[in-house]
Amino acid sequence: MTGHGVSFGEALRVWLRIALLSFGGPAGQIAVMHRILVDEKKWIGEERFLHALNFCMLLPGPEAQQLAIYIGWLLHRVKGGLVAGLLFVLPGAIAIMALSWLYVLLGQAAPVAALFFGLKAAVVAIVFQAVVRIGSRALGHPAKIGIAAVAFLALFLLHIPFPIVILAAGLTGWFAGRAGLPAFVGGGHGHARPGTLRDEDSALGGEIPDHARRPWQSMIAAPALLLVAWLLPVALVTALAPPDSAFADIATFFSKMAMLTFGGAYAVLAWVGQAGVDRYHWLSAAEMLDGLGLAESTPGPLIMVTQYVGFLGAFRHPGDLPPLLAGTLGGLLTTWVTFTPCFLWIFAGAPFVERLRSNRALAAALSAITAAVVGVILNLALWFALHYWFGTLDAARIGPLHLPLPDPASVDWAAVLLSAAALIAILRFRLGIFALLGGCALAGLLIRLG
Repeated sequence: MTGHGVSFGEALRVWLRIALLSFGGPAGQIAVMHRILVDEKKWIGEERFLHALNFCMLLPGPEAQQLAIYIGWLLHRVKGGLVAGLLFVLPGAIAIMALSWLYVLLGQAAPVAALFFGLKAAVVAIVFQAVVRIGSRALGHPAKIGIAAVAFLALFLLHIPFPIVILAAGLTGWFAGRAGLPAFVGGGHGHARPGTLRDEDSALGGEIPDHARRPWQSMIAAPALLLVAWLLPVALVTALAPPDSAFADIATFFSKMAMLTFGGAYAVLAWVGQAGVDRYHWLSAAEMLDGLGLAESTPGPLIMVTQYVGFLGAFRHPGDLPPLLAGTLGGLLTTWVTFTPCFLWIFAGAPFVERLRSNRALAAALSAITAAVVGVILNLALWFALHYWFGTLDAARIGPLHLPLPDPASVDWAAVLLSAAALIAILRFRLGIFALLGGCALAGLLIRLG
């Protein structure tokens, strides 16, 4: 037992339970953690839970996994954070690896191809729903609508790199917050509602834990080891990998992504998808849609789809290795460099989180980034939809503009109609994610094989 009465063994069982229930993207995963940790177990109070979530939203990476690491660290120091974070991603990593194997071995079989045809329609609808859901919450001021529109046009028509778009939005919010402009005051998730569990009444209590009172001491050992664990494999792979393999590109690209993944999974996947398809040629746009369908139907962070991307990249560019072995190593390398930094950010920054809590400029930067994310996700939704609906998609360049030119003769009306039906089901009738995925997969079978 610990000073707050939560045994490590019990915490281990609870984190595994949360991991197995963490479907539905970050919103669903955060809701599961809140229900179990705050409402059911009463380990952490409402105010502290929201405080931790706001801090995690300021960091690059999947905020739900980082929230698990943060709360695990609060309860049981570094070992608690490691266990919570590892268990949160482990079921999804195993599932995506197994499905990646099945995809490359059986993906061309007619029944499997038909299933994925249907799943693509569900993914298009889910991403458009994310635009609506996040936009309704984040765009409450004309200035934020303008940021979202600029972000969309910068990506869709100008092909400005994703990190530059997010950095520009964050700087805009930062300076606006420092100037006190009302459009950017706030951001984050607010305060605890009346009648909810108070911090003082939780198992953790309302005081700062002893191990959080010594921030400089806590920053030395665990973060330093994590930094080496993250960057040493990247350096070794970059130096030793065969030049005709994808390993060096996987290590460096996904390490950059880990430092710049602000704005949630859908925003990041726009960057990952376009880089993997157009720059590195690891997979096609249709295969990226297939991967999102797999990730939506498995537990863990949605960004776990990057493991599938790395698997396909190494499978197709294996160097001297057998393709399946190369794919497995590529997927594991991707997962390592994607998620290891998440532990580093929490263990290095959590002791100083109180300083960030009242920082108006940081909150404003987060608010502006969230607004830009709406435009980023809209770009992702249209990119997916155009590649799904049209067999031929060219591009024309007019000055700085890159205009997509779908060939009307290549339109797949079955894909268009199934996407429309999926959109109506999820937006109008609020059909659940699993029901939508199952229904679209069944429709794909009937359309392609019926």
